[in-house]
Amino acid sequence: MSSATKSFPELISFLDGQPEPSIVMDAEYRIVGANKAYTEEFAQGQDVNGKFCYEVSHHFAVPCDQAGESCPLRMSRHSGQMHRALHLHHTPRGEEHVDVATAPIRDEQGRMAFFVETMRVVKHASSRPAAEGLVGRAASFSRMLSLVMRVAPTDAAVLLLGETGTGKELVARVVHEAGRNSDGPFVVVDCSGLTESLFESELFGYEKGAFTGASHRKIGLVEAASGGTLFLDEVGDIPLTLQVKLLRLLESGTYRRVGGVETLRSDFRLVCATHRNIVSMVEKESFRRDLYHRISTFPIAVPALDRRVEDIPLLANSFLQRVAGDRGLHFSAAALAALKERTYTGNIRELRNLVERASILADGNEIAPEHLDMESTLADPPPARRVSAALPETAFVVDSALALDELERRYLRWLLARFDGDRKSLAASLNLGMRTLYRKLKAAA
Repeated sequence: MSSATKSFPELISFLDGQPEPSIVMDAEYRIVGANKAYTEEFAQGQDVNGKFCYEVSHHFAVPCDQAGESCPLRMSRHSGQMHRALHLHHTPRGEEHVDVATAPIRDEQGRMAFFVETMRVVKHASSRPAAEGLVGRAASFSRMLSLVMRVAPTDAAVLLLGETGTGKELVARVVHEAGRNSDGPFVVVDCSGLTESLFESELFGYEKGAFTGASHRKIGLVEAASGGTLFLDEVGDIPLTLQVKLLRLLESGTYRRVGGVETLRSDFRLVCATHRNIVSMVEKESFRRDLYHRISTFPIAVPALDRRVEDIPLLANSFLQRVAGDRGLHFSAAALAALKERTYTGNIRELRNLVERASILADGNEIAPEHLDMESTLADPPPARRVSAALPETAFVVDSALALDELERRYLRWLLARFDGDRKSLAASLNLGMRTLYRKLKAAA
């Protein structure tokens, strides 16, 4: 009898004292033990000993890696280290997203004798239609969720990248709710709506009498986020002149209210989001490189809807639950097929609007393809506007096809004349850094 076998009862006894569901497996994927937490949450009191892990968790006939899934046991057996993966497991409540961590248990000779698999149900996302929160089961969604669950318990700054309407704010809320500061506030700052005059007063607050109309002290959003999460939505829209003020806050954690002299400190988790190509903005010098590196410790791509087409019926049914209430409304098979065939430039936001409009148009209890017609609410569509052939004398005009570099040279010379040689204003209008503009103007001369 090996030393590992002798100590097996002690291992199970130890795991029984842990709050997280755990099983012990041999190298052939067979379950040889389960702790009380696992039996209560996943097995409902049934004995899983002797069964294969993939049989119990996935209802597969073969190991996960042979069924197109990542297998943490196989990876752990190969590397001798702990490995994690996000899986969809069958549970007494139905399929759920489960964060799985597998680690080897070695005997006195250092050989891997058993593997302990610990499971945590992801309570912030659903693989079934849900009334709120993140919903999805596509591979691209699961990859994103896996990254979210890895970074959430840390203090790392998260940058969410994705097209408009992909649900970046919902993802940011999951980072907050699954993190250490979940009991604190979640404060959203819409950076696209902050003008230069409002930036400091909104973020940092102001003292009474700081300016005309400041009749009382106002707490800023940074101060309100202390002990929680500060979510900077559309951070790529912050003007270059204001980025240095944000960088100073993030570097030092300190700020002063407008009109105040006292240096204040705010301790918050930072999550940012943007639909812009922020790396390209850094190269064009329209976004500070040092600020980019400060906010992008852990970038996560939020997939567009065309990258998770298989989730469209799931999302549509979730939205229908939210807008139809107890009407008993449902989609026909043809309507769901039509939804999957559409192109969504507005991503999930567009799908949600489409479902809500269809629920209003449907008189019975079934949504049909005709209820999804975008033109169905336009009884008399407005005629297309005609474009006048007359052009103002100041228009930039070319009378034949040009090479792109020649077109750029002519356009820059025309713009420079329009700005009366004001290079600073010209650079701002083109969203270019001054050095880049000078280089292009030199080439255009």
